[in-house]
Amino acid sequence: MESLLFAPGFVSVFDNTSPSKESRWLASFFCGIIMCKIVYDITATASLLCFKGYGNLSNAKKVEWNNRGFSTFHAIVVAFASLYLLLLSDLFNEDYVELIINRTSAVSETIFGISIGYFFTDLAMIIWQYPALGGLEYVLHHGLSIFSIILALISGQAQIYILMVLFSECTTPFVNLRWYLDVAGQKNSTLYIVNGIALFFGWLIARVILFIYLFIHMAIHFDQVKQVFPLGFYSLLTVSPVLSAMNAFWFWKIAKGLIKTLSKARHTQ
Repeated sequence: MESLLFAPGFVSVFDNTSPSKESRWLASFFCGIIMCKIVYDITATASLLCFKGYGNLSNAKKVEWNNRGFSTFHAIVVAFASLYLLLLSDLFNEDYVELIINRTSAVSETIFGISIGYFFTDLAMIIWQYPALGGLEYVLHHGLSIFSIILALISGQAQIYILMVLFSECTTPFVNLRWYLDVAGQKNSTLYIVNGIALFFGWLIARVILFIYLFIHMAIHFDQVKQVFPLGFYSLLTVSPVLSAMNAFWFWKIAKGLIKTLSKARHTQ
């Protein structure tokens, strides 16, 4: 495909593409979809064998139960992968000559492909079961996520910021565990309270403070950010604040829920 030319100082969105890379991207995308299907089925089978209450759930609840199984699995995989790439590997070492904004690797691109497959599958299920699995805010969240990851994947740019956002998925297991405990009638259990506290602090760190750091990092490296191809550049300036605002809104709801839970537990004692 012939590269699209932009103004000086910008690169083409297609400069990072090649037949071998495109094949790897497609393979990782389909791996993400297959992963969702496999974990969905494993969750259903394991839950039927290990949890007596699972068989009594409605079909809609079973679908959501299994759906949360593969969302938890995806969150754990991408959170650890993002943490490794951001902190443990030398991919974004400040001492390197190459611009941070242009750094990419086979591992990051594979993770992006898997995540696109996951978000695509989850979005399809949300639309199919709408609004049982989530309302318009989830459709918006997943749509923006797919859009942003695809741009970073095909351009090879701004991947450090996509990895920061993907790391924030580490809060998903706590969200799902709270839902599982609620469905199982364990809202008054100690585990529910402890998980709620962990969710509060996890969300504060991974989805509030981390996003503040992301904006500070963008400001410090704005000379590099300006070199991102136009659509990617303006997406960084718009999508990130939208996701941050959504995270802040959900954090407010989590805080309200935690206060209610702690207050109820105090009165019960």
